[in-house]
Amino acid sequence: MAPVLCIDDIHQEAVKKLKKSYTEFFDSGSTDQVTLNENRAAFAKYRIRPRVLKDVSGADTSVSILGRKIAFPLCVSPAGIQAMAHPDGELATSRACAKRGVHMGISSFSNYSVEDVTKAGREVGPITHVLQLYTMKDRALQERIIERAEAAGCVAIFLTADSPVLGVRYNEWRNDFRTPVGLDFPMLEKTTEMIQAQTHDDGFLAFNSDAHSWAYDIPWLRQRTKMQIWIKGVLAAEDVLLARQYGCDGVIVSNHGGRQLDGIPATLDALPECVKAADGKIPIHIDGGFRTGADIFKAIALGAQCCWIGRPMIWGLGYDGQAGVEKTLDILYEEFRRCMMLAGCKNVSEITKASLGIVRPDGPLARL
Repeated sequence: MAPVLCIDDIHQEAVKKLKKSYTEFFDSGSTDQVTLNENRAAFAKYRIRPRVLKDVSGADTSVSILGRKIAFPLCVSPAGIQAMAHPDGELATSRACAKRGVHMGISSFSNYSVEDVTKAGREVGPITHVLQLYTMKDRALQERIIERAEAAGCVAIFLTADSPVLGVRYNEWRNDFRTPVGLDFPMLEKTTEMIQAQTHDDGFLAFNSDAHSWAYDIPWLRQRTKMQIWIKGVLAAEDVLLARQYGCDGVIVSNHGGRQLDGIPATLDALPECVKAADGKIPIHIDGGFRTGADIFKAIALGAQCCWIGRPMIWGLGYDGQAGVEKTLDILYEEFRRCMMLAGCKNVSEITKASLGIVRPDGPLARL
């Protein structure tokens, strides 16, 4: 077998092992895939401006995120249905994250309970978890999920704010996609039999509330938990300002991996206005399209505090379970470390706007 050296290699190996309908579910975006593709293309607009003859011995990639130091500014997003990529699913991901010293998000669509996922990681080493949450029609169920997450040691809720309905996903409709038999959603209190009775889209519409709002949901959450409240799915400065106004603890610039409304901005393109609106008063994280260490470097230079990955972790699971996720994290860590050093940065705080230029149509590189 050819050596697995980069995230694209891991993806190719995962595709060989997974059913086509599973790969299509994980890899596809909505409608015409415009936002999905632009999430990747946005990184090519920027060039790194390296500084030379800089002492980078003892380079330190670590950062403090959510109250704990992590190996580098990358965490694993709360992607759902991970047991479709590997039987150990979220358990394997949690163990890999603990072993490699990064945080993990747990999806409401996890195939394992928050109790089991957090336990699996902590048995390996120190790890911080957050729980992704939707606004639900059944508020009692939502409260039970919050209570379970807090009792299991999660430090934050990542409230998904971009999903009053699911995006138009042609592949799911063509394939009549349903979560495979034998997989449960324990956080949503759904057995495999209950899940099989509906398509993925119908199941989402049945429990998700499209009546969510800043004025109702943020105070409602504050009354029920001491966990931090982060808003996931922000792409506009106005919403960053609202997150500040309502006392949220952080924002994740995200377009749901291009799976919701197509034709919205790539997250990297939305990042600068969100960072400006935050004005240092609220942390800004980002997900969407990260495939290399240089991608992480560029997002940090544009003002993100931390980056999150979803599909590369899924591909790692599909490739080789826990070891595959560890391999994914190892590749990105080593690429980021070398990129940082080659750019002349000894630590993450030295990565700034001055580290980047933007490609202009007429040729010369423009300073930011």
